[in-house]
Amino acid sequence: MVLLDNTIVGAALPDMRHRLHLQLTGLQWIVDAYVLLVAMLLLSGGIFADRFGRKRVFLTGVAVFTAASVVCSLAPSLGWLIAGRVLQGIGAAALSPASLTLLAAAYPAPQERVKAIGLWAGLSGVGLAAGPVAGGVLTDAFGWPAIFLVNLPIGAALLLVGLRHLEEARNPDAPAIDIPGTVLSVLGVGALTYGVIEGGARGWTSPVILGSLAIAVLLLGAFVAVEARRRAPMLPLRLFRERLFTVSNTAMAVVGFALMGSTFFFSQFFVYVQGSSILRAGLQTLPATLAMVIVSPYAGRLAARHGFRVVVTVGLALAGLGLLALGTVHADTGYANVWWRLAVVGIGFALTMSPLTGAAIQAVSPQEGGLASGISSTTRQIGAVLGVAVLGAVVRARQSGGASFETGLDSAFLAAGALTLATAVFTGLRLTKTGAVAPVRSTETPKATVADSL
Repeated sequence: MVLLDNTIVGAALPDMRHRLHLQLTGLQWIVDAYVLLVAMLLLSGGIFADRFGRKRVFLTGVAVFTAASVVCSLAPSLGWLIAGRVLQGIGAAALSPASLTLLAAAYPAPQERVKAIGLWAGLSGVGLAAGPVAGGVLTDAFGWPAIFLVNLPIGAALLLVGLRHLEEARNPDAPAIDIPGTVLSVLGVGALTYGVIEGGARGWTSPVILGSLAIAVLLLGAFVAVEARRRAPMLPLRLFRERLFTVSNTAMAVVGFALMGSTFFFSQFFVYVQGSSILRAGLQTLPATLAMVIVSPYAGRLAARHGFRVVVTVGLALAGLGLLALGTVHADTGYANVWWRLAVVGIGFALTMSPLTGAAIQAVSPQEGGLASGISSTTRQIGAVLGVAVLGAVVRARQSGGASFETGLDSAFLAAGALTLATAVFTGLRLTKTGAVAPVRSTETPKATVADSL
């Protein structure tokens, strides 16, 4: 359900723009309001589940997510829709980590746990891949509110079955919740996102924008200061002293930036530039997500055999070249010359995510592996928030200069591709000595890494 909502919204953005009379800025907020809350609350969600009960937090998250989906579907305006998306993000940040910890507690035997996590990851992949198609079908038949109503029967079934059959589990030794760090991170990244998204519309020298960016710097600086002094911070800064941890998270932020920032425009390109219907556009974007789902299970095996450096560098290079190729697509380019570019982007990013998570985990002690994995996911989500904001600003800036929407999209794809290629060079150089990973049994590697990447 959570992964479905990551991709299903993209297919409905053109219909939202038409029916709600939105500009590009409004569409950016619809996506970023959700991703921002997930990014900033993901680490705290896991701690909440450990302290207050995994079943309780999971079902609370499901209830909030389902209720928020109803709010989104009934939203009469952009403000209500953004509010619903914020609530969805809060629910997702609670239920996602709790679902995985419930599985871990239910299957104490390592082999059974690996199988359960593999199934969890596989069903997540189904949700990820089904998003563009489901979004296109539902929006074309019933309009954009239907993409949120689809969560209602799923959420209701989860609540009914979960209340009866899930067993409560908690960790009495879980660390204290870092409330100051959580609040400062949400407000800091939120202020930065506001400044970047609204800067194109209000003007970069507007007092509101300059004030927002200044507040973001102050809040994020305060966050770093608080985290450095707390006994149990949500983000232990000492972990970044390890080069492998720092490089992997830097690359992961770029992956989130380029992946989410570019996919935000996929359906819009097909609808507004090539004149496709919403249903057809949803189907046309499928090569990227299908490639990710198919290739992801093998990324961990390749990293175990060849090392992080080779797999991540090749993946980033492929993704960057694919995005650069998308930047040369025009209104009259046939789909036969477009789909493979989307597939190359999907393959490239699929090769990077689970190895980068594995690299972050290897850089820390075994006891901090879960924390490292959570930080890696959070880093990717923060990159995603900024990707939608910054690449949207690139498109708006090009349009303000008199360029067409098509030209603006080309500039955004080219910028994302150039950044991804530069990161490929960066990781290739910085992971030279620390990029190898000891081989592990094939029964464990692919399933665990699929779960990490999703």
